[in-house]
Amino acid sequence: MGFQFLIPIGICVVLPVMIVWLVMRGRQHEMDKKTEVMLKAIEAGAKIDADFFRGHQEALTIKERLLKRLTSACVTSLLGLFMLVGGVLFGEGMGWDILDGPGFILAVPGGVLLAIGIALFIVYFVGKKMLAKEIEAEERNIK
Repeated sequence: MGFQFLIPIGICVVLPVMIVWLVMRGRQHEMDKKTEVMLKAIEAGAKIDADFFRGHQEALTIKERLLKRLTSACVTSLLGLFMLVGGVLFGEGMGWDILDGPGFILAVPGGVLLAIGIALFIVYFVGKKMLAKEIEAEERNIK
């Protein structure tokens, strides 16, 4: 009975710490490899590219950024809607004690996610309307 708290602590504390540690370890390993390549290039007398250590990120077009917002809006809205409906249904089945039931634990984050999703939809549609000329100009430049 004394070990019931280990699973929540493991999930809420140990798991995120391990994920962050693994990601940082991977980035450090990548940087070490780049440093090794750069040192060998310097020793060989090769010309050095100043942008070697910068990430190779592609510049996103306005349309691609708007589509990412639309995707985010869909995902967060659906998650929020499912959590909200699940919380309400689960709360109804359990007697709906607002502060004690597990339905409350699902309903509140579900409502927050739904609100964020709706806000992202609004940002997408307003951005699409405001940036229509820029998107057309960008598409002409690509062609």
